[in-house]
Amino acid sequence: MSGPEPRFAKIAAVIGDPTRARMLAALMGGQYLAAGELAAAAGVTAQTASSHVAKLLEAELVVVRTQGRHRYVRLADGDIAHALEALSLVAERNAQPDKWARGHYKPLKTARTCYGHLAGELGVGLFEGLLARGTLLPHEGHFVLSDAGRDELAAIGIALPQRHAASAARRFAYPCLDWSERRDHLAGSLAVALLEHSLAHDWLRRVKDSRALHITPSGQRAFAPWLARA
Repeated sequence: MSGPEPRFAKIAAVIGDPTRARMLAALMGGQYLAAGELAAAAGVTAQTASSHVAKLLEAELVVVRTQGRHRYVRLADGDIAHALEALSLVAERNAQPDKWARGHYKPLKTARTCYGHLAGELGVGLFEGLLARGTLLPHEGHFVLSDAGRDELAAIGIALPQRHAASAARRFAYPCLDWSERRDHLAGSLAVALLEHSLAHDWLRRVKDSRALHITPSGQRAFAPWLARA
């Protein structure tokens, strides 16, 4: 006796195509990418890329925005990004340790975007430092800012949302298992605000055609109170 096909089977088939997988990996940076940029990332023609985007759109893995004559594509939401991150974690579990010291893997290990927040060594170190300093406090499976932590972040100019209702509070700050470090980095609306602020103030810079991030001297100074404790 066989049961119904698992609902994730169709999604897995969509993700499992190598061209679409390369597109989804490129979109893990959290930004909208033009159709031509996705085609280049996947190594296919614009026409082929368009047909693959249509399949991703049908599966509700991406959203598309049209602006003038151009189409821009982004992952549908953070849940999709976290699912892809979890698949990456499984895929990398047998990777040789020296892999992360070679080629384009090294800057990704140092610091990268995970959808809208900071990952890699820097992301893990920052998260652990925020906890060690008491800026973040554990609370019922997620994290909240301490009063001192709220003052710390406000002092460096990070706009913080008002205190949340219980249902939204769980999405404010929570752990996300990092696939290169196998430890948690910070996810949630606080993590998004931290990354956006860091990019806007040149604490972090995006590496062209990559999810990798470069920390600047001003960023090192800004993050020092937390990284020193990581």
